[in-house]
Amino acid sequence: MFRIWMKIFKENRLVQDTVIALDDPDMSRTAKVFQAVADASLIFDLSQPIWLDANIREFKRHNKTRFTQDNFVEEIPFDFLEIHVIEED
Repeated sequence: MFRIWMKIFKENRLVQDTVIALDDPDMSRTAKVFQAVADASLIFDLSQPIWLDANIREFKRHNKTRFTQDNFVEEIPFDFLEIHVIEED
C-alpha cells in the first residue's frame, strides 16, 4: 500500500488535507507520486503543480516537498501545498 498525505496551509494553519492511497503493484514509485498529486489536485480543485528541480531534490531526500505560488500557473488562495509519503510497500 502506498499512501501520500497532501496538506494545504495558510498562515501556518492546516486548511485542508487528504490522504491518497494507491495499491497498484505494477506502478513505479514515481508514477504513484504523480498519480497521487493528480488525484489531490482534483480533490482540492487546483491545477497540477509544476515540479521544479528543488522540489524533486527535496522529495528524494526527505520524502516530502512543498509547492508554493511558484509551482502553479494560476494564483493560489493559500501559502503552500505540502505532500508527504506516509507509507510505502
